[in-house]
Amino acid sequence: MTTDRFDIVIVGSGPGGYVAAIRAGQLGLKTALIEKDPFQGGTCLHRGCIPTKALLENASRYRDLLEASDFGLSIGDVEIDWSRIQARKEGVVRQLSGGVSGLLKKQKVEVITGWGRVMSPRNVGIYEKTDYGRIGLDKGPVRTISADHIVLATGSVPREIGSVPFDGRRIISSDHVLELETLPESMVIVGAGAVGVEFASIFHRFGTRVTLVEALPRLLPIEDHDVSAELARAFRRQGIDARTDTPLMGASPVEGGVEVTLGSESLTADLVLIAIGRAPVTEGVGLENLRVETNDGYIVIDEYCETGEPGVYAIGDVIPTPWLAHVASMEGVMVVERIAGHDVQPVPYGETPNCTYCEPEVASVGLTEQEAIDQGYAVRVGSFPFLASGRAQIAGHTAGFVKIVAEDRYDEVLGVHIIGHKATELIAEASAVLRLEGTVAELIHTIHAHPTLSESVHEAAHAVYGEAIHY
Repeated sequence: MTTDRFDIVIVGSGPGGYVAAIRAGQLGLKTALIEKDPFQGGTCLHRGCIPTKALLENASRYRDLLEASDFGLSIGDVEIDWSRIQARKEGVVRQLSGGVSGLLKKQKVEVITGWGRVMSPRNVGIYEKTDYGRIGLDKGPVRTISADHIVLATGSVPREIGSVPFDGRRIISSDHVLELETLPESMVIVGAGAVGVEFASIFHRFGTRVTLVEALPRLLPIEDHDVSAELARAFRRQGIDARTDTPLMGASPVEGGVEVTLGSESLTADLVLIAIGRAPVTEGVGLENLRVETNDGYIVIDEYCETGEPGVYAIGDVIPTPWLAHVASMEGVMVVERIAGHDVQPVPYGETPNCTYCEPEVASVGLTEQEAIDQGYAVRVGSFPFLASGRAQIAGHTAGFVKIVAEDRYDEVLGVHIIGHKATELIAEASAVLRLEGTVAELIHTIHAHPTLSESVHEAAHAVYGEAIHY
């Protein structure tokens, strides 16, 4: 068996791995990208971000049609064709996946299908059988490749509750829910993080009776308290049964559905979606052959994503950084540029934008109000409601607000928190402000076009000093 040699080999083709591979190709590095699936793009493109947002868009369009009369439009009966909705979702995924493949080919990245397992600090084996969990790696590699540098980007899988294992039919994961052949009449969603609230929005808008439960005291627990409270109010107005401080005690399939025990109460639903987070894929990738440490299942890295084994890096969901596609991509670019000898800076994790595509949308960057207080800042806060925005009134989406957290001494913006229509687009301005260490005064003196939703960011800056013009 011959061993092919590369400058860099990347294991996993998600938004960390494929972006790293493309950048490596741009920099002239001989690059191999190993992927267990017969397509590139990873969980984000095939089982996460993209298909989920495609369904959210369909659900939003459907709800707009149902409410068309509010805009003086007569539409008639609107029906859901679930098979066509699923087909459109798959079409979007195929097109984007083809685009990724084309970009990799353009940069002369060699894409290898198989399970990649590190055999030594400079060698990776490619195994024909890709389902490590069922069949193991005892047959030996079908190919070996060597490289000066190895990047582990093997991603994550939906986290399971041991006492309520997935069966793929009644007790399902975020992977399974994307493949449903019919719309359920009722659903219990366990976990009110980003995944849980997004699927609650999708299926509620399509007419499913949704019960959303969270063991912690509030929805979206990592967000600002005011945002969590506003989302809870919005969900109640919509008719979503959202419960906090509510643990899942058990779930058992019964005829025609599943019986779910929530605290001391039991109810029956068509299915249960477990959305409590994700677990890193580190089993079977050969960590035992490296000087690599793990902590709670995650690979330990330094500020440049290098492991304890020199020349071996880890990015994305296998390391304890924010589990977000855009973070993995930034890590991938940073690692490859460092390998190429560029002067790089560590990824600024404190400036990571969080985006949740529920209804209303939620987006944030920087410190929450409580985090700023806990870190010892003298805090100033300003908020502006979308109810007072002309553009929000025109769009018919007036729920939510913009909240700015600033520190008093130097006027620096510490965090921006948005809940409302197009929040995930509006957060980009806030990300730039934090990156540039901008102040509230600079935001106030930045001209914002009228009428736009972005004016609400401008008004929230004024509100930090109690001087909002339109509220």
